[in-house]
Amino acid sequence: MTSKEALIRRPGPRLAEGLTTHIQRRPVDPDRALAQWEEYVGALRAHGWRTTEVAPADDCPDAVFVEDTMVVFRNVALLARPGAESRRPEVAAAEEAAAALGCSLGRIRAPGTLDGGDVLKVGDTVYVGRGGRTNAEGARQLRAAFEPLGARVTAVPVEKVLHLKSAVTALPDGTVIGHPPLVDDPALFPRFRAVPEEAGAHVVLLGGGRLLMSASAPRSAELFAGLGYEPVVVDIAEFEKLEGCVTCLSVRLRELYA
Repeated sequence: MTSKEALIRRPGPRLAEGLTTHIQRRPVDPDRALAQWEEYVGALRAHGWRTTEVAPADDCPDAVFVEDTMVVFRNVALLARPGAESRRPEVAAAEEAAAALGCSLGRIRAPGTLDGGDVLKVGDTVYVGRGGRTNAEGARQLRAAFEPLGARVTAVPVEKVLHLKSAVTALPDGTVIGHPPLVDDPALFPRFRAVPEEAGAHVVLLGGGRLLMSASAPRSAELFAGLGYEPVVVDIAEFEKLEGCVTCLSVRLRELYA
């Protein structure tokens, strides 16, 4: 029986100092961010996901974006080596949480760098974004870790946004979705559907055709509803000020076997 486990990490006291690369810095309200995080976690739990809270990394402003600490394929958690050196201390506690759930562990080693947000899984196809945070050696090590498990790893360029999943995610039927001005080359994906808003490119598959997505993409939600999906909308505006989205606030582990 496959799992619905999610690793989460609450926002820390230095959240407002989080890194920004492709957008202008704006003030972040820590109290509002915590309330939004709690709403996000509540949405996961309401749709059958069991959550495990990773221990805080309060000296790391970006630690709430826990997805960047690892990539999980099958039962293997490949621990990241973030491209931003200041984020590397985030990984240790995430490693402990993944081990406690029974994952087999691997890790990206120097000189490789890889952020979890640069990896999009569509069935057995694993797209890895080559850009500011993930380098060629990190992509090579990911390929070496996952291809023996049955993955087909494809590297794609990421220049217009922070991470690959800042530009694209995928619907349950495998169609990759993205806001065209922010996607380097939509033709790299066998099936691509344009969405009308930047935040509409970001969905988390909750199961049963339900899509967790941001409240800042109402036209995209309408589009998905017209395709037969059920949008589950949460407000994550404070995290979007730091280039965050619904995917990066959790690590979803769907293939742990009980």
